[in-house]
Amino acid sequence: MTVLCILAAFLCFLYCFIVFRIRSGNHFYLIWALGGLFFLGVAAVFYYELWARFPMPLRRGIIGVTAVGVILFVVAEGCIFAHYGDKGRPDLDYIIVLGAQMKPAGPSVVLKFRLDAAYDYLMANEDTLCVVSGGQGSNEPCSEAEGMYTYLVGRGIAPERILMEDQSTDTSENIAFSAALIGGTDKDVGIVTNNFHVFRGVMLARHAGFENACGISARSNIYFQPNNLVREFFGIMKDLVCGNLL
Repeated sequence: MTVLCILAAFLCFLYCFIVFRIRSGNHFYLIWALGGLFFLGVAAVFYYELWARFPMPLRRGIIGVTAVGVILFVVAEGCIFAHYGDKGRPDLDYIIVLGAQMKPAGPSVVLKFRLDAAYDYLMANEDTLCVVSGGQGSNEPCSEAEGMYTYLVGRGIAPERILMEDQSTDTSENIAFSAALIGGTDKDVGIVTNNFHVFRGVMLARHAGFENACGISARSNIYFQPNNLVREFFGIMKDLVCGNLL
């Protein structure tokens, strides 16, 4: 068990370094360093035979918390993968493209994947309108909505088919502000986002009142996928605690 924990710690540190080197756009990758430290701590507990010295209530508490955490993680990841390949329904009234980082050179890779999925859908469904949703962060040259609008128009989507929502700062606001922009939640909408994010995006849309919301899945970078999936787990837990998914 000690060897397995040391191996797990090494893999966590290695993945943390890999994500740092290829740049994920945020600092969540540091959780892998924390994971490495955790596994080193567990390895020390087994190596020095400290577990048997813990009081029985403490051992039971640790086992119970760990079991609950594992169950929650498995259920959340199952929900994520259940919507991993959603393609939406044809002839939706609107699609809402959720924002991601804009860089000086244009959309980040994550955002470009979303925009390409939106472009494909709009080309196949000529009566559908599009809401591009996202404000401007402190490290962005323009609002995400403006950057998305420019990208889609540059690829040939008619400007009159695109509405810009440029005030939101997170996914919940993406949905709420987009609903206000299109005049209510009685429309059939598709939520365009990366595959690992579709489940939460759709659930937030339904919570906001879009009863017929569906997901339109965009691809994502395979190198970041473990990081994305773990980060999304914490996002789901946060929204559950805040009552955004119920």
